[in-house]
Amino acid sequence: MGNENRDMHILFFPFLANGHIIPCVDLARVFAARGIRATIVTTHLNVPFISRTIGKASVDIRTIKFPSSEDTGLPEGCENSESALAPDKFIKFMKATMLLQEPLEQVLQEEHPDCIVADMFFPWATDSAAKFGIPRIVFHGLGFFPLCVLACVRQYKPQDKVSSYTEPFVVPNLPGEITLTKMQLPQVPQHDKVFSQLLEESNESELKSYGVIANSFYELEPVYADHYRNELGRRAWHLGPVSLCNRDTEEKAHRGRETAIDEHECLKWLHSKEPNSVVYVCFGSMSSFPDAQLKEIAMGLEASGKPFIWVVKKGSKSEDEKLEWLPEGFEERIEGKGLIIRGWAPQVMILDHEAVGGFVTHCGWNSTLEGVCAGLPMVTWPMYGEQFYNAKFLTDVVKIGVGVGVQTWIGMGGGEPVKKDAIEKAVKRIMIGEEAEEMRKRAKALSQKARQAVEVGGSSYSDFNSLVEDLRSRAK
Repeated sequence: MGNENRDMHILFFPFLANGHIIPCVDLARVFAARGIRATIVTTHLNVPFISRTIGKASVDIRTIKFPSSEDTGLPEGCENSESALAPDKFIKFMKATMLLQEPLEQVLQEEHPDCIVADMFFPWATDSAAKFGIPRIVFHGLGFFPLCVLACVRQYKPQDKVSSYTEPFVVPNLPGEITLTKMQLPQVPQHDKVFSQLLEESNESELKSYGVIANSFYELEPVYADHYRNELGRRAWHLGPVSLCNRDTEEKAHRGRETAIDEHECLKWLHSKEPNSVVYVCFGSMSSFPDAQLKEIAMGLEASGKPFIWVVKKGSKSEDEKLEWLPEGFEERIEGKGLIIRGWAPQVMILDHEAVGGFVTHCGWNSTLEGVCAGLPMVTWPMYGEQFYNAKFLTDVVKIGVGVGVQTWIGMGGGEPVKKDAIEKAVKRIMIGEEAEEMRKRAKALSQKARQAVEVGGSSYSDFNSLVEDLRSRAK
């Protein structure tokens, strides 16, 4: 497939959050690499971020205007969820994204693409596409397991049948006897009508849409891929792991925002370490911990005795900054043994380095899958969204994860601090001993299967062909 695809044009419309933009850009690159014309629609301030991530791939960008501050009540320049993390801003931001419908329709009218792949948080995109007689495909950026859990919990509401937040229940109509508690389900505040309504509409529009693209590969979760399509009756294609379109070090280093560390300095540090000896610690671009929790993490990492790279959302190290989130003398003691990256890190580049032997993660699906592709055992530390489902998947389904002990959905700001001892113990479990070796073996096998899936003849490569065939026959 290549030349015959040239006449096909697909628009990609990612939600304006880094964790949604990156996999969507990777997905657009997958289409472009197979000869299909791919265009990403976004707002002006997100263009530099997207251009960096596109790299040398032949993907176009079309910009639309983000609603003005008079219309949204947001400060100027707030066009990405990262700049709208405060609760009062976040709701305004979600409302503002609903005003993108008209500008998007303008683009659809001018470009008349064959299909639009739009984020789940743009439920109205299904109606917009229908106006122009084109199919809308939903991209959550998730895999089949979390999609199945979300669908079954939404349909059967098992959480309403338990007497407390801590009483476990089995998720109905889901293979594998998966147990959860009410505390681990996404919590939408009662007063937060905007968000509840958005989730409702997003579900309805998904059922009306042409289908769903999953960022996954069949061999990772065959039972759940089949369940989602056959039992839950959803049309879906697995085209992942989309992050594997980043093949060389440069592509991996430039994916996402400007990094807070020079890639060569980072690689030099990694090259100086033994294979599988370093633990990488990162909680995604949306989570931020209070100082008390950061201190426990620092002490836990130091006590584990393992070299580490720790990504922290803190300002740069200025002379007068009181490092109250680090134990006394910590930075001197870890000299050469620990590397703290303050800000954005080239995550895929680091995970894929042979020196890295384990990953402490918040279990966002992007990170979960990047850990799988790198063949790493993981410490699961879920916080919000569908992260508890992904953590369950790592610990109970594919068995390459160890929980740090978090039991409660806490949102993006961290709850009761997880103590140093629990962190030290979990890190040692994925890095040292027989259990760690077993997990590493399983993780490496999945990593190989992930790479095979996206090569010619692999499961994701073939599913791509069937999606293109479906779109062609629909067009006829």
